[in-house]
Amino acid sequence: MYEALASFAQTWGLIGFVIFFLGVIAYAVWPKNRDKFTAAARSVLDENTRPDDADAPTDTKDGRDG
Repeated sequence: MYEALASFAQTWGLIGFVIFFLGVIAYAVWPKNRDKFTAAARSVLDENTRPDDADAPTDTKDGRDG
């Protein structure tokens, strides 16, 4: 009984994960989603994430430059 249940779970689990994987790939390359993914990729580059004191000189504890 255990062997039959394990075999069933392994076979159909693999098939289920392959179908899920293909669904994710299809979603990612679907032409309708291109604008959404392009906007998400560009949003990281468009945001200003520099700290306010980025232009301030940095001093080290031992007095050396750099």
